[in-house]
Amino acid sequence: MSMSSVKSPILPTDDDVLLAAESSRKLAAIIGNDDKARLCLIDGDEKLVVPVSAIRLLADILNQMAQGNAVSLLPIGHTLTTQQAADMLNVSRPYLVKLLEAGEIGFTKVGRHRRIKYQDLMAYMEKVDDNSRQSVDSLSRTAQDLGMGY
Repeated sequence: MSMSSVKSPILPTDDDVLLAAESSRKLAAIIGNDDKARLCLIDGDEKLVVPVSAIRLLADILNQMAQGNAVSLLPIGHTLTTQQAADMLNVSRPYLVKLLEAGEIGFTKVGRHRRIKYQDLMAYMEKVDDNSRQSVDSLSRTAQDLGMGY
């Protein structure tokens, strides 16, 4: 995968959205939970068979495109720049750097540049999501205990 798809994902056109929605539905119906499904691309005498795991990934990509979302792929072992990681978290780069320096997210330095492992960023995002869910659950319980109608 080229890094250009990570740096600048392209929004699907209206035609792409419609085609992606139709393709996504058809792929989902075909693969279901069956590991025997195969997607074959035929170009003249050449036949390419795609693994089921790639078909599932393609279905996810098409589903996102059908919703009008731009999609980019990152290899799991990929490292991110501070700007790429900040964009994924939807925070400013200076705020991300503060998180890194506080030890909230692991990073390494390449020269004077910080690099964040994709897995470390995902672990941080899961931790934040878990904390948010726990806070909402706690607030809901408190509201119910107080008879606030929630």
